[in-house]
Amino acid sequence: MQRIEGFGLARVIDSDDTNYKPGDIVSGIIGWEEYSLLRSSDNLQLRNIQLDDDIPLSYHLGLLGMAGFTAYAGFNEICCPKKGDSVFVSAACGAVGQLVGQLAKLHGCYVVGSAGSKQKVEILKNELGYDEAFNYKEEADLDTALKRYFPEGIDIYFDNVGGSMLDAALLNMKVRGRIALCGMVSLQSLSTSSQGIKNLYSAIYKRLRLEGFLQSDYLHIFPQFLENVKRYYKEGKIVYVEDISEGLDLAPAALVGLFSGKNIGKQVVRVAKE
Repeated sequence: MQRIEGFGLARVIDSDDTNYKPGDIVSGIIGWEEYSLLRSSDNLQLRNIQLDDDIPLSYHLGLLGMAGFTAYAGFNEICCPKKGDSVFVSAACGAVGQLVGQLAKLHGCYVVGSAGSKQKVEILKNELGYDEAFNYKEEADLDTALKRYFPEGIDIYFDNVGGSMLDAALLNMKVRGRIALCGMVSLQSLSTSSQGIKNLYSAIYKRLRLEGFLQSDYLHIFPQFLENVKRYYKEGKIVYVEDISEGLDLAPAALVGLFSGKNIGKQVVRVAKE
């Protein structure tokens, strides 16, 4: 039986690696357990965390961690934003989407997000600075919904869900639009889903750029990401929403909740209080 692993933070208790000493806080792929044996040779992307009294420790999981870096790298490197661009973000209230929208606003873009509840829509508009947002569960036709918010078309679509939302976005992209393929959460099981993409032909005559990516492709810009996003946060230009579950015993329910949209913001499980 193998342990379940995920991106997390841990305090070093003992170490024979000179890069990590007792008391250090590290981030990387760790087990769902109270104590883990980690080997830096296992390519776990272990990284020492520089603590900052002005930044919550948990933000190194989300805003300054894998989720935040995914948003930063995908939006800047794949979407190539320009001032005045029209940007659409799906799963916009999630760990990645919430930062994408705020980065887009900092670039001077018009930004619309989709989410799965009225509460999330209100957060997008009132806390995260989105120009508009809608509950996709209340829309009978996603193509019509996107035309309502983007009558002249979409320059950038940051896709976190795939499926029917991606299909609708393809119909509404502008010529030479850019689509960052970040996630396909609507397809919980690739082996059982029969849903396909019907409007991919739009990518040809609209000369669209669709590109999938992993944040690990862009580790060379991680220092730039940390510097910029820390500054944005401390200057009050961005905020970050977390959904924290207390205790390791709640981890399975927290994971399942991600696929039903139960979480609001970045889902975090706190194993022990600092």
